Amino acid sequence: MSEHVWHTVAITIPFLSEEDAQIAKLALDVDRELQPHAVKRVLEVQGNNLVAKLSTLTIRLARLSANAFLENVDLVVHTLDEFGTR
Repeated sequence: MSEHVWHTVAITIPFLSEEDAQIAKLALDVDRELQPHAVKRVLEVQGNNLVAKLSTLTIRLARLSANAFLENVDLVVHTLDEFGTR
């Protein structure tokens, strides 16, 4: 039985504040991966940064997952900018 090789991508997104990073994490954590057996995602807030670690079974899935994640981050950032507490 062959063991799967996981490909990992780490993405760090800086925010203006830790509060904004927490809001983004909460908004993005709601969406679950469509292929949980093949894509694992962990989100953490480190200071003002949102850190995403994506682990996938294929490089193609790493690219697709990273792309989809960044599109969602873009939406969250624009929403924070438009409706944020500032």
